[in-house]
Amino acid sequence: MDTRQLRYFLAVVDAGSVHRAAEHLYVAQPSVSQALRTLERDLGSLLFHRTGRRLVLTAAGRALIGPAREVMRGLDLARATVAAVEGLLGGELVIATMPSQSVSPLTGMIATFAARHPLVQLTVRGASTPTDVHGMLATGDAELGLVATASSAPESPELRVLHLETQRFALLAGDEAALPAGDPVRPADLAGRALIVGQQGTAMRRVADTLRRQVPDIRFAVEVEHREAVLPLVLTGVGIAVVPDSWQALARSAGAAVRALDCPDVLQVSLVYRSGRLSPAAAAFLELTRAVVDPSG
Repeated sequence: MDTRQLRYFLAVVDAGSVHRAAEHLYVAQPSVSQALRTLERDLGSLLFHRTGRRLVLTAAGRALIGPAREVMRGLDLARATVAAVEGLLGGELVIATMPSQSVSPLTGMIATFAARHPLVQLTVRGASTPTDVHGMLATGDAELGLVATASSAPESPELRVLHLETQRFALLAGDEAALPAGDPVRPADLAGRALIVGQQGTAMRRVADTLRRQVPDIRFAVEVEHREAVLPLVLTGVGIAVVPDSWQALARSAGAAVRALDCPDVLQVSLVYRSGRLSPAAAAFLELTRAVVDPSG
């Protein structure tokens, strides 16, 4: 058993087929098939049930996924650690983030890190929910994650959490006339208004659903899966959007009217990462972030 075989095995697990795995690996399909057969022979167990062109993991295959990912993470960490002996003069750091938090606070965090370590390549990958972020950390697709959860949301026991800030919610509209008077705006004053809402499972949608329960004649005009469409829809006058207040600066710069929303819901924004040793780039990012969150620490 060697690392190439494990890498090919994980590629098939993630891609769902030998053909797609070969495409992702930029190798010939027979090379992947041969590596799997050799790995199965070395382990003395079938890793996949083969049904036509479909591959279904066996119990042995499922058991191998975790250790295989740990081996690959260990190799990546070893390479990054050796490369950083003379300082962070290169390398890559992958961060998974939920959409609203990619606007703030991630932008400022990246600016601070890039100023200190300009030769490290940062890759930001989008995730719709905290579960998506946790999944990317579990598979090694990202090393750090930025999540926003309700105050009552439990923390995953497999992850370490650094709390960054608490965000409240705000209302965006195309102009001041589209918003009720008052700041913050009371839910009752939104009666008869049309809202632009996020998809089910998001904090934006949770708050909008609460508003509609409190004020039944609030109307949902548009449900948006891609949050980058929210601000353009607001600016064209389609409706009012409920968003985390991290949007405020961007919305005002685009010409939108912004008001605070009088509601108890908040988002706890945190940086999350797996237990165990981090790559030098991830450790440096975490150290800088921790210094900003707690300067006295």
